[in-house]
Amino acid sequence: MKFTRKLTTLVAMSGLLVVLTNRELTAATGETPHIGHKIEGFTLKDYNGKVHSLDRLADREAVVVVFLGVECPLVKLYAPRLTTLSKRFGVLGVAFLAIDSNCQDSLAEMEHFARSHSLGIPFLKDVGNEVADQFQAERTPEVFVLDRNRVVRYRGRIDDQYGFQSGVGYQRPSATEHDLANALEDLLAGRDVRLAQTHAPGCLIGRAQTTQGDSPVTYANQIARIFQNRCQNCHREGEIGPFAMSSYDEVVGWAPMIGEVVREGRMPPWHASPKYGKFANDSRLSDEEREQILTWVERGAPLGDISELPPPRSYTVGWQIPQPHQIVPMSDKPFLVPATGKVEYQYFVADPKFTEDKWVQACECRPGNRGVVHHIIVFIVPPGEEPKRMAEGTATRHLLAGTAPGNPPTVYPAGMAKLVKAGSRFLFQMHYTSNGREQEDMSTIGLIFADPASITREVRTDLAINPFFEVPAEAGNFPVESFKKFRQDTLLLGLMPHMHLRGKAFRYTVEYPDGREEILLDIPQYDFNWQNSYQFAEPKLVPKGSRLHCVAHFDNSAENLANPDPSNPVRWGEQTWEEMMIGWFERAPANEREPVAEVVSENGAEPNQPN
Repeated sequence: MKFTRKLTTLVAMSGLLVVLTNRELTAATGETPHIGHKIEGFTLKDYNGKVHSLDRLADREAVVVVFLGVECPLVKLYAPRLTTLSKRFGVLGVAFLAIDSNCQDSLAEMEHFARSHSLGIPFLKDVGNEVADQFQAERTPEVFVLDRNRVVRYRGRIDDQYGFQSGVGYQRPSATEHDLANALEDLLAGRDVRLAQTHAPGCLIGRAQTTQGDSPVTYANQIARIFQNRCQNCHREGEIGPFAMSSYDEVVGWAPMIGEVVREGRMPPWHASPKYGKFANDSRLSDEEREQILTWVERGAPLGDISELPPPRSYTVGWQIPQPHQIVPMSDKPFLVPATGKVEYQYFVADPKFTEDKWVQACECRPGNRGVVHHIIVFIVPPGEEPKRMAEGTATRHLLAGTAPGNPPTVYPAGMAKLVKAGSRFLFQMHYTSNGREQEDMSTIGLIFADPASITREVRTDLAINPFFEVPAEAGNFPVESFKKFRQDTLLLGLMPHMHLRGKAFRYTVEYPDGREEILLDIPQYDFNWQNSYQFAEPKLVPKGSRLHCVAHFDNSAENLANPDPSNPVRWGEQTWEEMMIGWFERAPANEREPVAEVVSENGAEPNQPN
């Protein structure tokens, strides 16, 4: 199964086959790998069986060889750009060849990828990764520029728009360094390439594995169970993971990347410090699980005895919650997302046609097109309220549910639910990001209702917010605070911090009436691409008079590679190139049947809960 996902789902995973990084190779050999080295001729077939040979391109001024993989999210982002570059430089005598050396990618999958991403260059299959080995290629996408003598003159990334920084994915609004284009321009002009090598972020090539015998850990006896428990909820067809992890054939080629992200703690995505709080949705691997995965990868990802495989796990198709009682689409027709450019937040009003009050026990916002939907937030528009005023931020917003990369569905404990009054409508706030191809989206929300007689506590979603800040230009660690005071004994159910591209860290602390302080949640390394919510393993009792204190830190410096513009200060705004400081929290009265009291902001004047 193949499906699209943005940088938010980038996975990278190494195994028995040791692949040194460019830096390690340079240190070991004293020279940059392959810069100045001649590439021997090779002949490969494309997914249609047509033969392509490097020798047949002898008349070309240069050849660009790019290694791709059909499931790698970075490859999906860069495929249209490669086609554009091939057209631009093709008229100048430059040929482009794309090569898939992944053992897990079939010819049919390559054909589907090429057609669906309009890949306008030959796409060749490197069976046994022999050509990848000659190039010492490591990742996808990774490009090599060969001159007329087929000597490597450039190796590395296409440009700097997408990548990783300290394990956190970043996505610039546009590229600032056009490395491949620059290398070709220099080469065609007879100049030395100004920057001969760059680091190519992305997915490790899925080379064929060499299994070591007598491994204490195999896929059948241990790894399949770990993947079922820790990974398949996202890594299955139709979900956010860029590839499925439901069978051995689906994961064996990804074993090197699985090892890499597990070693680095990038997967499963969980950003809370283990020092504070216990959370029901904590997705971290145990030490034993981590060591078993790394052992399996190091031993060449052996299958083992298939009689030991666990039975497949069943899921509700299309949903992470059980089958919804009602599904509400955002509108009566899809929204067309442009291929490029910035897309302002879109708002859609949907009428669920409730003729009686509804208690929502669980709900899930479902992107119709994960390739372009960054987040969905659904607000309740009470009877008599104008959706337009809510969209403009001039009326109080009543949050029902939302989703962003990493955020699980909303499921409340027994006896708790959100109240939606009869006659209410829903306001969908949709954040779209263009991905190089014009796309359509029709997102929905699924609702599971509770018997009103069973509900003893009403749940509210509130926020500790501070929209009155300015992060100075080049500030690398700028703090912003917000506060909320509780007017009744309260059960806190979950927390969800929210910032944008300059978000660096976030902490929730409760200050008790007796002067004690307790850290509830600490996010030392905030990742905009994975906006987890953190659901307490047990509701947290917060007595009346307590104060919730949130502290966010922002990095507006050039050191933050995701920063759209470090030269200017940044203020509150709904678009990702602006900033937000929101400490979302879900709460319910501690005492059964007690009405929900309002929480009080202590930040001074506050707007009507913008999002």
